[in-house]
Amino acid sequence: MNDDSEHALFAELSRLRQEHRDLDAAIEALQHSAASDVLQLQRLKKRKLQLRDRITFIEDQITPDIIA
Repeated sequence: MNDDSEHALFAELSRLRQEHRDLDAAIEALQHSAASDVLQLQRLKKRKLQLRDRITFIEDQITPDIIA
């Protein structure tokens, strides 16, 4: 992996982590609101899981494989 692609992966990882934190805050606020929209809550949680999967994938790409 060259430096440019690794830098791009770190940048995307940072962006995805920020979006994940933002979704976490939005979900928390929606759960505590009196007029919580169940469908919207489900969509936010699904997006958060998708982000978690993508974050894990990128972390695996960055971390070198070590054969024990």
